[in-house]
Amino acid sequence: MGVVPLKEIVDRAMREHYGVPAINIVNDLTMESVLAAAVERRSPVIVQTSVKTVRSIRSDVLIAMWKAMTAGIEVPVSLHLDHCPDRAVITECLAKGWNSVLFDASTLPVEENLRQTIEVVAEARAYGAHVEGEIEAITGVEDGVGSDEASHRQTLETSVHFVETSGVDVFAPSIGNAHGVYSAEPHLDGQRVSDIVAATGVPIALHGGTGLTDAQFTDLIARGCAKVNVSTALKITYMTSNLAFLREAETQGKWDPPSLFKHVAADVTAMAAGYADRFGSSGRAW
Repeated sequence: MGVVPLKEIVDRAMREHYGVPAINIVNDLTMESVLAAAVERRSPVIVQTSVKTVRSIRSDVLIAMWKAMTAGIEVPVSLHLDHCPDRAVITECLAKGWNSVLFDASTLPVEENLRQTIEVVAEARAYGAHVEGEIEAITGVEDGVGSDEASHRQTLETSVHFVETSGVDVFAPSIGNAHGVYSAEPHLDGQRVSDIVAATGVPIALHGGTGLTDAQFTDLIARGCAKVNVSTALKITYMTSNLAFLREAETQGKWDPPSLFKHVAADVTAMAAGYADRFGSSGRAW
């Protein structure tokens, strides 16, 4: 237990048909709260950082936080760099100690994406790290990466060739999912998940987890979505919790930052714990 490779977490999740929460944190409080939820629920968890978070906090500070907060932790955890199109940031994070990276070259032609992903996989292996691949941009902008334009969906043959040739450990296909808040119930192509898993045996990353129903999670996890990303839900919880506490503080004329931190941490922990329950990962720590 403790900090383990991403592949160890997601491969077991796919074999045992549960999903692992992959939650984007934004600072030390949210990192600590997500880890606390994992310990509380005896659940594996993947802590994710966006490129924006890496640049705003700095990789050396983030990795120091990570090492301090996971020292002696008794559940399987992994640190993942989410949606990174910048090779320099990938190199920086791998060198610092991230366990895995998503090289997001989905804006490039598939052939160039594949060429560079092969290089990223080789680089990651030198650090004992793993790689998530993507050839179709997930609709929606997240922390400055992405587009609201729906991308062209590649054929099954193209997807399988990419996975097998690149050597990626996790694959993130577009199945009608989106980053951010869904304006209407999404129509998800679960069969596409089943087809890719059957052809490759590689776990699928489900992006855009915020706003999906329990029935959708259950279906997609059963098909092979072993890694389930949650970002928007954390941001909403974090900011609305701060807002609610500060409004009450203003009304009462009481300004106590430690109480604010405690209040927000409790809400973020509850949010993360709820996703562990919904994905079936509670009680799965080994």
